[in-house]
Amino acid sequence: MTDQRPKRPATASRSDKRRRLLNAAAQLLHQQGVERTTLAEIAQLAAVPTGGVYYYFKTKDDVIAAVIDAHAEQMQAGFAGIEAGHHDPKSRLKALVREFAAQHELIAQFGCPLGTLCSELDKRDEEPSPAADLMHLPIAWAEQQYQALGRDDAHELALDLMAAYEGSALLANTMRDPQILTSAARRIAAAIDAL
Repeated sequence: MTDQRPKRPATASRSDKRRRLLNAAAQLLHQQGVERTTLAEIAQLAAVPTGGVYYYFKTKDDVIAAVIDAHAEQMQAGFAGIEAGHHDPKSRLKALVREFAAQHELIAQFGCPLGTLCSELDKRDEEPSPAADLMHLPIAWAEQQYQALGRDDAHELALDLMAAYEGSALLANTMRDPQILTSAARRIAAAIDAL
């Protein structure tokens, strides 16, 4: 008797494994840190044989680069979603702050996924840090929103917004208190309203 079930194309199976590996890597890099995470742990969490990791990623640095790319894609998709749902710059900026604050429980436990990754990668000897471009994405996007408000100090305001968020995320994580981040989000939103 032959198996009559439709077979998934091999490329679909490969892309599913790669996606699972990337998701597992992003989770472990966030929860354990860059240096402590091993390829074997990534494979185990993704339910992929350890040797299978090497089909997709030759080194841990390849995994890290792919995670950075995935973070960048997620951020760009998030910005596009905000732009589609909000038509004025102030509401877009506040939507970004709400998205940041929505992760308050996770951030209190493990830190900001973006800030933690950038901080850890910055400790490596690479110049510039491969995560620097990643941190520039929300700053550049926020700067565009402030420019649309006609602000000459758009860049400084964008830096202040990210500094307020990342600083609050660090405190929320250090103190294991998600309310620090939610309170900061309210203050940041009020400052945006006051512009």
